[in-house]
Amino acid sequence: MSKLKITETALRDGHQSLIATRLTTDEIIPILETMDQVGYHSMEVWGGATFDACIRFLHEDPWERLRLIRKHVKNTKLQMLLRGQNLLGYRHYADDTVEKFIELSIKNGIDIIRVFDALNDVKNVEASMKAIKKYNGHCQCAISYTTSPIHTTEYYLELIKTLENMGADSICIKDMAGVLTPYNAYDLVKRVKEVTNLPIQLHTHCTSGIADMIYMKAVEAGVDIIDTAISPFSGGTSQPPTESLAITFAEMNRNPGLDTEKLLEVADYFKPIRDKYMSEGILNPKVLLTDPQTLKYQVPGGMLSNLLSQLEQQGASDKYEEVLNEVPRVRKDLGYPPLVTPLSQMVGTQALFNVLTGERYKLIPKEIKDYVKGLYGQAPAPIDEAIKIKIIGDEETITVRPADLIAPEFEAMKKEAGELAKNDEDVLAYALFPQVAPKFLESKYNPKVEVEEDENAIKYITVTM
Repeated sequence: MSKLKITETALRDGHQSLIATRLTTDEIIPILETMDQVGYHSMEVWGGATFDACIRFLHEDPWERLRLIRKHVKNTKLQMLLRGQNLLGYRHYADDTVEKFIELSIKNGIDIIRVFDALNDVKNVEASMKAIKKYNGHCQCAISYTTSPIHTTEYYLELIKTLENMGADSICIKDMAGVLTPYNAYDLVKRVKEVTNLPIQLHTHCTSGIADMIYMKAVEAGVDIIDTAISPFSGGTSQPPTESLAITFAEMNRNPGLDTEKLLEVADYFKPIRDKYMSEGILNPKVLLTDPQTLKYQVPGGMLSNLLSQLEQQGASDKYEEVLNEVPRVRKDLGYPPLVTPLSQMVGTQALFNVLTGERYKLIPKEIKDYVKGLYGQAPAPIDEAIKIKIIGDEETITVRPADLIAPEFEAMKKEAGELAKNDEDVLAYALFPQVAPKFLESKYNPKVEVEEDENAIKYITVTM
C-alpha cells in the first residue's frame, strides 16, 4: 500500500468544532510556516463556518485571511469545505454565484475543494464540480455518512460510483457525527477500494470515543488519507490528535513521515491559545467529553456546542438531553437526512422548538418548510405523511434540481450591494450573508463604523460539518 497521508484540520474543523470557529487570523498566521514544514498532505483552512464567523463575530475579511494563509504556506496544499449549491451559506444559490465563488476561492489560494451535499443528492453538487474542474482545482467529493434503514453499504458504493462518473478526483467518507464504527469502517473502505481507484479520504470526530479505532481499521483496509487535528484542538467533538496518530502509524509500512519535532512546535504554539478560550468560556468543557450516545442521536460535533449555547440563552440548559433525544425522532419524521450542515442545524432547531414549546411541530422554521417542499433536494426516504401535512399542508413539492428554479443572481447582487462592495469577493460576502455583510463591509472600508456582534443570530451558524 502507498504511504498514508494526513490532512490537518485545526485551522478549520478543529477550532470550529471546539470553539465555534473563533480563531483569529492573527492567531493563525505566526505558526503557518512551521506547519508548512510538517509534511502534511493538506491543511484545511477555509470553508465551513469560517467565512460566516469571520464577518459575523471576528470582523475580519475571510478572503484576506485566505490570501495571507496562502502567502505563508508554500509547500502544502490548502483545502476547504464547500456545501455544494449552498456554498458557505444556508440556502441554495444560483449557478452563476456558485461558479464565481469557486473561481475566486481557487484564485485566492485554495487547491482542494471538498464538496458535499447534505442529502447526498448529486444534483446539488453538479454545478460545483463543473466549476472546480473548470478552474483547475482538485475536486474531492464527500459522501455524508450516516446510518438509517436506507443508508447501506450498497447505497454508498452506488453513490461513489456516480460521483466518480461525474468527474470526482478523490472521495471523502465524511463521518461528520462520528457514528461510523471501526469494523464498519474497515468493511466500507475495503468495499469502496473494490469499486474505484480514486484516492479515499476519511473524516470523523471523536465525540463517541471510537475515532482512533475507526482510523486504525480504515488504514488497515487501505484508506489513503485521514483528517486529524493538532492536539490542543483535538478530541471531544473535533478530530483525533495529529501527533499521536503520526507516531502510531510511523510504526507500520505506511508511515506518513510527518516531522514530529515540528508537530510539537505547532502543539506548543496552540496550547496557550486553547487555554485562553477555555478561560473565556468559549471552549466549553462539555464538548471535550466523550459521549457514546452520539451513536444513537448522531449529532455532529459543533452542533452540540451550538445547542448548548441556544439552551443557555433561553435559560433551559436542563433540557439538553431531552433535545438530543428528540433529534433522531425529528430525523426519522423527515426521511432520515444526514445530520450535516445545513440539515443538522435545521433538524436540531426543530428538535429544540419541539421541546421548548412542549408540542411537536407547533413552531416550524421556514427552512424546514422549504426542505419538506423539496427546495433543498430529495429526502433520502419518504417524509412521514402526517408530519408533511402538518408542516406544509397541501402545498406542492418539487422534484427538479432546486437550483433550476433560481435565476442568475450575481450581477443583481452586485447592483444591490452597490458602493458597499469594492470587488467581487465583497459581492459574494453580501450574497451569502446579506443580513451581516452590509455592516461588515461598511466597517471594512470605514473603520469608524462599529459592527455589533449578533449574539442572537444562532440559528444555523458556526456549526461543524
